[in-house]
Amino acid sequence: MDIIVCIKQIYDLGQIKADTASKRPVTGGVARKISDFDKNALEEAVRIKEKYGGKVLALIRGANDAAKEALAMGADEAIVYNTDADSLGTASLLAGIIQKMKYGLILCGEASIDEYSFQTGPRLAQALGIAVLTYARKIELKDGEVIVERDLENRYEVAKALLPALITVTREINEPRIPTLLQILGASKKKITEISPQKPEVGIETLSTLAVEMKRKEIILKDVETLARVIISEK
Repeated sequence: MDIIVCIKQIYDLGQIKADTASKRPVTGGVARKISDFDKNALEEAVRIKEKYGGKVLALIRGANDAAKEALAMGADEAIVYNTDADSLGTASLLAGIIQKMKYGLILCGEASIDEYSFQTGPRLAQALGIAVLTYARKIELKDGEVIVERDLENRYEVAKALLPALITVTREINEPRIPTLLQILGASKKKITEISPQKPEVGIETLSTLAVEMKRKEIILKDVETLARVIISEK
């Protein structure tokens, strides 16, 4: 079973601050990491490989340090690109890359933790013309099919699809492994390919990102009655 895992490297959101004058986020010197849900997708791909055999290819939007981490976690090969696009553009770009590959299963995180659009996986499946099963908390392969237990917030649902298929996973599906020193050293021997795909023409282009302006009221609330008056006056 050849598995492709779509991974996005993002800024560590907890370290980003906004410039007080321009309101623009300051990303200089901010560490980058693999988006949390994508780590769950990669971990699940490695577990499937360990159970059923095959290879895991990490398809990474980011830099080589993310590729090295993915390889240390158990991916067999990594392809790195750094073309910026929204979910529609990313899906179109990924489809163009994946269409040239052999695969039985594609795994994605249910969303990236910087945008939470929940759209890239389903749009990629549509572009490839394959089945998509979202919000997976359990995955099983059997007789050319994938069986998934889906977390739909107020209930669980079991669904299946013929392979090849695309699955988006939730955080609950597993606990991503921490690579050992030997695995980190071994990752340096695995193949990393850097590509420069053309930026897709579809999708929305972000022109700027600004922090929400916050102004303090500078009101001292000495008692409940004062608080109640302030709340009423704000309505």
